[in-house]
Amino acid sequence: MATAKKAAPKKAAAKKSARKPNAAFMAPLAPNDKLAAVIGDKASPRTEIVKKIWDYIKKNSLQDKKNKRMINADAKLKPLFGKDQVSMFELAKIVNDNIKK
Repeated sequence: MATAKKAAPKKAAAKKSARKPNAAFMAPLAPNDKLAAVIGDKASPRTEIVKKIWDYIKKNSLQDKKNKRMINADAKLKPLFGKDQVSMFELAKIVNDNIKK
């Protein structure tokens, strides 16, 4: 009779530590007057500021119809953007330039 081989003992899976949010992302930042006109004057984390700007853009249908990566400025966004249309990739720089340091 052939003897059955014993299966090698399984190694215990290494436990992953829960990711902790980076405190720098969660620090509240105060918007300047141009940014406050769009999102309000309450200090918020950078992630919330960007989310509020996107909420405003979507609520007012300001994304370009043909090229969704472009955002058209309305009366509130024009002073913030400084031009009629910006790319969504420029949004982070615009936020950074319009927070009080």
